[in-house]
Amino acid sequence: MTITSPAFSAGGPIPVRYTCDGENVSPPLLFTDIPDGTQSLVLLVDDSDARGWVHWLVYGIDPAVREVEEGTVPLGGSQGVTSFGERTYGGPCPPSDTHRYVFHLFALDRMVLFEKTPDAGQLTSSMEGHILATATLTGNYAR
Repeated sequence: MTITSPAFSAGGPIPVRYTCDGENVSPPLLFTDIPDGTQSLVLLVDDSDARGWVHWLVYGIDPAVREVEEGTVPLGGSQGVTSFGERTYGGPCPPSDTHRYVFHLFALDRMVLFEKTPDAGQLTSSMEGHILATATLTGNYAR
């Protein structure tokens, strides 16, 4: 399974458009090689240099999704609560220096359901024992 973006290359800089210094919209993403038996996908974006600060959390994504357009929530997806306390994409916004932002894609063998909107801890706990595959895409950003 892979996750890529036509907006930036793996290990490369994330364009300003997708950050707090720009339009703060989510970048376009491409998913490939989703494993057979996948019932749902989860997308989690965090800042690995800020103790895993969560910038975007989307669960319940239709496993048929192969493309996510800029500024949209993947088909079927529900947004969880980020470290900003919001249910929306929050672009890279490091206080200083260059930070690495990791887009994690998880293929699950089930759909995860919640009575209340989950945060990253609740979502990752519900995924335990149900992850078929993972993929990451890392970009960096400096202010």
